[in-house]
Amino acid sequence: MTETLEFPALLRLIDERSVAFRAAVSAAPSLDAQVPTCPEWTLRDLVEHLGGVHRRWAANVAAGPADGPSGTVPEAPKEPDALLAWSAESTEQLLGTLREFGPDRGCWTWWGGSQSPQTSGAVARHQVQEAAVHTYDAQVTLGASQAQPLPEEAALDGVDEFLSTCCAGTDPWPHEPATVDYHATEGRSWRLTLSAEGARATRIPATAPGADASLRGTAGELVLVLYGRIPVDSLEVEGDGNLFELLLAWDPSA
Repeated sequence: MTETLEFPALLRLIDERSVAFRAAVSAAPSLDAQVPTCPEWTLRDLVEHLGGVHRRWAANVAAGPADGPSGTVPEAPKEPDALLAWSAESTEQLLGTLREFGPDRGCWTWWGGSQSPQTSGAVARHQVQEAAVHTYDAQVTLGASQAQPLPEEAALDGVDEFLSTCCAGTDPWPHEPATVDYHATEGRSWRLTLSAEGARATRIPATAPGADASLRGTAGELVLVLYGRIPVDSLEVEGDGNLFELLLAWDPSA
């Protein structure tokens, strides 16, 4: 797939979204607040999760090609200021490692059978989405009015990244073959082709015919649907909308 963000832009977005994440957490009256979009987690859990993600991916990139994930994450501090400092250190570990090795270093990833490469550049690309979506989680915990739209450049790349990393692969689609289109109002469109041979993501013209179902919204809204943060029917659905629910429930690795 084409038109992915350049590596420096990915690092900038990881940094910017992580700073915005901590700003939202800092504004909350309590770290014990439940996160509506991750109802099993509190804000404290969310901070510990994202910090752990940053540290684990820093270790994976540093280790290079491997048969499995690398590194362990130390227990995060409990005191709020110390926890936020730990979060900032976690982000800097990830960014520092990515800067040191650049975008082309091979490393272990969980998406080995997808359309995304097993490289540090692909790690950076996915971590933009990790930070962006969890920033939304933290902001919406403060109240629905506090949730800001995902940055357009991150969101446009995020639809592409999710489809090519989390959906595409050789695991057989367990339902009838289908084509599903995603249309961003910013002017980009993608098609996911699903069959017994697996799933394939491609960029398509906005006017491409033939999809069994299509979903239209801003790129940020599409990303939030793909990550299960907002319902499918909050956007414009055409065709067999049940396909989107089947996709959300599909676990190719199961």
